[in-house]
Amino acid sequence: MASSPETTWQFLGHRVHAVHAAPEQPTGPAILLVHGFGASTDHWRFNIPVLARTHEVHAIDLLGFGRSAKPAGLTYGGALWRDQLCAYVNERIGRPTVLVGNSLGGFAALAAGAALGEGAAGVALLNAAGPFSDEQQPPQGWGAIARQTIGSALLRSPVLQRLLFENMRRPATVRRTLNQVYIDRTNVDDELVEAILRPSRDPGAFGVFRTVFDIPRGQPLDELFAGLTAPLLLLWGIRDPWINAAGRRASFQRHAPARTTEVVLDAGHCPHDEVPDQVNRALLEWLAGLVESPVAALTAG
Repeated sequence: MASSPETTWQFLGHRVHAVHAAPEQPTGPAILLVHGFGASTDHWRFNIPVLARTHEVHAIDLLGFGRSAKPAGLTYGGALWRDQLCAYVNERIGRPTVLVGNSLGGFAALAAGAALGEGAAGVALLNAAGPFSDEQQPPQGWGAIARQTIGSALLRSPVLQRLLFENMRRPATVRRTLNQVYIDRTNVDDELVEAILRPSRDPGAFGVFRTVFDIPRGQPLDELFAGLTAPLLLLWGIRDPWINAAGRRASFQRHAPARTTEVVLDAGHCPHDEVPDQVNRALLEWLAGLVESPVAALTAG
């Protein structure tokens, strides 16, 4: 496998960290891997070497995360990361690309896939984040409004934000959180904990963390699905304790385009790192199907 593992790129004048690996003669479309909240390109440690045996593979750190810049003054959220991914595909890859995203990265990958049009060869979502239109309704009743208002005010307190930030970047907290979201904890190792802790030590990390409480919710998933023309893979860690995976799966099935395939795995929120062999196999089988037949049926899973 020929590779230039770590590269840098500029977006809006800010440094972006990326990883690139490929065989001498790649097959099929290129692949762009997009991490979730608090993670980085390191979270694809078990996927890149396998996928890059046959495909041109890229992974990117979203602005504000990983080894990418964490500038103050940016409006962090889906629109920024969508535009970052679109620009990377157009400027660095230069051909139709399959976007693969986990959690928040899934939302960004879907938004970019819809915006790229024919530039997206496919989109694969692993326990993707993001709301549907019917989940964006304001709270009903004075009690619900008061709870939301008071909670929002507390979370905007700089003192509380600093306390939360310091607690979240303690090794014990990171390991405990990972143990909650991985059903099989075999891969919750020192390497993974350090990969998550490292960016939190960067200058600007606290500033990015503070913006989390003001991140716009972004375009609803159902609207993004309606604008997506590329084939879609929904890959579920069905025992995800952070989300009602079964309930979200039902919502995704209601709104997903006709050209959608589903794979359900006995895993938590980050199946690509928890059960990488199963995820790699599912992705490669789906990618092969894109070449052989552009249409895949929605399966029951």
